Amino acid sequence: MNIRKTVACLFIAPSLFVCYCKVSRPAAFQRDATGKIIVNPHPNPAYLTAKESMQAISLPPGYHLELVASEPMIKEPVAIVWDGNAAMYVAEMRTYMQDVDGTGENRPVCQVARLEDTNGDGKMDKRTTFIDSLVLPRMLLCLGHKLLVNETYTYNIFSYEDRNGDGKADEKNLVYKNDKPDTRNLEHQKSGLLWNIDNWIYVSCDPVRYRYVDGKLQADSLANSPGGQWGVANDDYGRLYFSSAGAEIPALGFQLNPSYGLLNPRDQFDDEFQAVWPIIATPDVQGGMGRLRPDTTLNHFTANCGQSVYRGDALPADLRGDLLICEPVGRLIRRAKVLQEGGKVVLKNAYNQQEFIASADMNFRPVNTATGPDGCLYIVDMHRGIIQESNWTKEGSFLRPRILEKGLDKNIGQGRIYRLVHDGFKRGPAPHLLNESAAQLLTYLDHPNAWWRENAQRELIVRADHSVVPALREIAAGNHPRIGQKTGTLARLHALWTLDGLNAMDKALLFASLQDGDARVRQAAVWISERYLKQNDAQTIGKLAALQNDPSADVQVQLLSSLSYCKSADAQPLVTRLVASSSYKPLLQTVANSIEVNKNTFLFGGRLASMTAARRGLILDGEGIYKQLCTTCHGPDGKGLLIGGNAAAPPLASSQRVAGSKENLVRILLNGLSGPIDGKSYSDVMAPFGAANKDEWVAAVLSYIRYNFVRENRRFEPVVTADEVKRLRLETAGREKLWTLEELAKEDKQQQ
Repeated sequence: MNIRKTVACLFIAPSLFVCYCKVSRPAAFQRDATGKIIVNPHPNPAYLTAKESMQAISLPPGYHLELVASEPMIKEPVAIVWDGNAAMYVAEMRTYMQDVDGTGENRPVCQVARLEDTNGDGKMDKRTTFIDSLVLPRMLLCLGHKLLVNETYTYNIFSYEDRNGDGKADEKNLVYKNDKPDTRNLEHQKSGLLWNIDNWIYVSCDPVRYRYVDGKLQADSLANSPGGQWGVANDDYGRLYFSSAGAEIPALGFQLNPSYGLLNPRDQFDDEFQAVWPIIATPDVQGGMGRLRPDTTLNHFTANCGQSVYRGDALPADLRGDLLICEPVGRLIRRAKVLQEGGKVVLKNAYNQQEFIASADMNFRPVNTATGPDGCLYIVDMHRGIIQESNWTKEGSFLRPRILEKGLDKNIGQGRIYRLVHDGFKRGPAPHLLNESAAQLLTYLDHPNAWWRENAQRELIVRADHSVVPALREIAAGNHPRIGQKTGTLARLHALWTLDGLNAMDKALLFASLQDGDARVRQAAVWISERYLKQNDAQTIGKLAALQNDPSADVQVQLLSSLSYCKSADAQPLVTRLVASSSYKPLLQTVANSIEVNKNTFLFGGRLASMTAARRGLILDGEGIYKQLCTTCHGPDGKGLLIGGNAAAPPLASSQRVAGSKENLVRILLNGLSGPIDGKSYSDVMAPFGAANKDEWVAAVLSYIRYNFVRENRRFEPVVTADEVKRLRLETAGREKLWTLEELAKEDKQQQ
């Protein structure tokens, strides 16, 4: 099933806190001689308690689950974030698929809960309804003491704040305004609201990203949607990961930042990676029997969502940097190793025909993952029977009878949040970032857990506190002013990006960072240099030229990407030399092409963007001709104009003749057309234009007509070439009379 056909609101963010209900890997699973779990062909759909459900979850040796929160404290959880003091906010879609028809799904009764651990034992013991009366809240982001929230069916984003300390929001402000309703199915709407290391806030689905400035979100339009649906993940260096369940693509968008273009090579993972390995039969698959193996287990990703990159310090080091992808239809979580081959990022399953986490509980529905403030991995289990929206459970669907037969529609109003721990884990001190000074926040920029680093960077920027700028410059240069020692790569990275977010970057520091011994710092410096490249700064271009032979593929890709913002005459020769001399030339060529398509999308729109310049130019030339000449009869919309109550010319829009033989269209434009057209007479004939115009002119106008008025067939080739016109001009040389439809029909038959 797809997450086009899955839960409706997954989103990537940090997760919550923790509770003690430790469950080791159960011995109840039956295994074959190789140790692989034998699939249960007849799983029981009955409700299991949290303890029972955890015993039904298979984990690798040494890993354990601890229950953080469950019903009745939370219900239908889909998204989680922490503020800087580890208060956890949970978006609850309480109306999501409460029966097989989704009755009452859009009622404004959903909530955002605030959970706290009041006694420091690691267990959530206090719930406050922070916001109520919401319609399917789907995106959360903590900024200082404020919580940003977006609801389904709207583009507006509001901030909520508790001003009197009772745990409930009492102040609401609009931080991003777009009153246009989002009419897409709730599973096809955006998710994310992820603050990345580059200080941009990213979402899936929509071609936009945001910057938080003076308490408001400023939108930056992208040429293309980044793709994806439920979830946006990032790594320590700003690489983004999306998932598209509707297209059954487990991961995409991770080769190139979506601001530069789209690049998803087919070999970034193989067919084997797309196969999933549940431990129970999975009959409730919207894709039908084609998505099932003979043992009725799901055979392919179909509800991929809620992905994150593990970036903590409490689990084994070999997990760090791995991509985790939820598959709630398969009741499993994939662990992907992130590798580089020829500079290109590729994904591999960490296990052979097995999954990192898999459950025998039919109601286990993992929809989100995140690294928490304690350095562990958190899992949001919506824990319910139905995980597909009502569009895919209607009468006559494959899913409906299977849902009803198993009674999955009865399992509602639950939800669990787990923490994944490992042998020997000891919890460290809880964070109190919101209460700490800016100087104290600086000490967390090199914390081994990304949660602390990211929150420190974000908090400094939200506060707009420039008192720490001198210290940030020292850290970025490699000297930590508080602890008197050299700073690590991650500290330098966060210091650079914090300076950028505070608009306090200076060229001297930036140019020094371009020569840093770590490629990831050099890459970040190139990325940050865009503020100068957009000004066509010659000094910056000169400094970047020294990196054209950098040994790192990431640096070269970033250099090529960032130079796309520069319009200086010095930039293009540098790009040409970079691609031509690169030891990663095949990768650089595909990146350059993606960037060119992205630029063209801004200039010409999506349909023209991927065409060659010659083909695109032909259509654009034809547009000018059509608007100057042809609209007087055919109208600007191609539907024909009325003159004196009579149609001046036959319609071109939706015309099968326009979508049909290119040769006949050329003949008509060269020699004209007379007689009734499709049984209708018009006030004038179609005049011949061949004698007065060159082949390129004829090709251009016909290419535009076919491009603009034929939309239904994606494989349709709109372009008419000058060579095709030349050939037909020679064939019809000497013809002086206008064509008729009967004659053109004969020409078609002769060619067939």
